[in-house]
Amino acid sequence: MDGAYIAIIGAAVSAILAGCGSAIGVGIAGQAAAGVTSEDPGKFGKLVLLQLLPGTQGIYGLIIAFLTLLWTGFLNGAPVEMTTLQGWSIVAACAPMGIVGLVSGIYQGKCAVSAIAMVGKRPETSGKGLALTVMVETYALLALLISFLALMFITNSITAA
Repeated sequence: MDGAYIAIIGAAVSAILAGCGSAIGVGIAGQAAAGVTSEDPGKFGKLVLLQLLPGTQGIYGLIIAFLTLLWTGFLNGAPVEMTTLQGWSIVAACAPMGIVGLVSGIYQGKCAVSAIAMVGKRPETSGKGLALTVMVETYALLALLISFLALMFITNSITAA
C-alpha cells in the first residue's frame, strides 16, 4: 500500500511544478500587457490572449495530477495496491509534465512579453506574435503526451496484475 501513497507525490509534482511555471509566465506577460494597455487601452483584446497562453501548462499539469489520482483509486476512496517501485514509477511518469510545464510556462511567458511589445509598437503583428508564442506550447504538449502514456501504461499494468 505504500506505493499508492508515493504515487501522490507524482500528482503533486505535476500540478505544483506546471502550475508554478504557468503562474510565473502569466505573471510576467501580464506585467507587460498592463504596461502596453496603460498606453493604449484599445489593445487589451489582442494582449489578453498572449497573457493567457502560458497558463495552459498549469492546466496540463492538473490533468496529469487528476488522472494519477483517478487511476490510483484515490478519487473513489479505494487506493490501488501497489509496490513502492510502482509508486515511484508513477512519480517518474508525472515528472515530465511537471518539469517541462515549469520551464515551458516561464519561457512561454517570456516569449509572450516580446510578442506583447510587438503589438504595442505594431498592432497588426499580433498574429505573428501569437504564432511565435504558441511554438513554446509544443513542448508542453509533448510532455503531456509522454506523461499520459507512461501513466496509462503503468496504471494498466498495476490493475492487470
